[in-house]
Amino acid sequence: MKLLVYGAGVCGSLFAARMHEAGHDVSLLARGGRLAALRQHGVQLAEEDSPDVRRVPVPVIERPGSEYDLITVFVRTHQVDAALESIADVRGDVLFLLNWAAGPETLGAVIGHERVLLGFPMTGGTMNGDVIRYRKGSFLTRRVAMPIGEPDGRTTPRLERIVETFRTAGINAKAEPQMDAWLRTHAAFEVPLGQAVHAAGGPVALADDTDAVRGMLRLMRQNLAAMKTPPVPRAFAALRALPQGLLVAVLRRFLKSPTAVHSGLNDPSPAMAAELEQLTEQLRAPARAR
Repeated sequence: MKLLVYGAGVCGSLFAARMHEAGHDVSLLARGGRLAALRQHGVQLAEEDSPDVRRVPVPVIERPGSEYDLITVFVRTHQVDAALESIADVRGDVLFLLNWAAGPETLGAVIGHERVLLGFPMTGGTMNGDVIRYRKGSFLTRRVAMPIGEPDGRTTPRLERIVETFRTAGINAKAEPQMDAWLRTHAAFEVPLGQAVHAAGGPVALADDTDAVRGMLRLMRQNLAAMKTPPVPRAFAALRALPQGLLVAVLRRFLKSPTAVHSGLNDPSPAMAAELEQLTEQLRAPARAR
């Protein structure tokens, strides 16, 4: 597969390295200091706090070529408009693997609706200088598949082909027939979580503030109640159904786990704040439309 990975942050770099090692023709698009670092050292990977750093020589480019079998977009929500403009005239299907609650129509309006696929990366980690520190795999995380879907929910030959290609590269992927609802549900959960973590100064600090966790849960419930469709996956309905005390205890335990600590939740950057702001606007838009 000739593949363009647009975005050289944590998720994009991890994905590009995995696909390159699986033998695919991968180009990783980056700019500025990140581009220079990748050209000099390749994608540098380390498991959590390990001193061992592995370098993967993924080819990097500053501008996209003319045609790919697949373009995967790994950028923050507020960076999507620039990405769309950059790839509008580049031939190839486009899989958006990012936080997005504005629906597929806004994406297709720029690049063509027939090119759009939706998904979400289930990998995670933090950027330490130019080294990506990814979270250690566990039995649970290895069973969580990366969802990918057509905007209309169909199971198409291209969707099956992409899922199978990712699986043969060791990436646990699955076809998700309700990908748009999945992304909206995730945003309903992610926005209060990210904002509360940012305000507290990190996931562990938030876990120690029970009142703040209660407030976060209240906002999650409000977001889920405002959705036009039932939550996807259905397990998120538990956030509205289970007793508050039980959910607060579960959320506090999660916030102290390695999964939370070694993830983007621990990113206090302005880019994270901008993404959460954009996602908040996307969640509010359907409510305003009604």
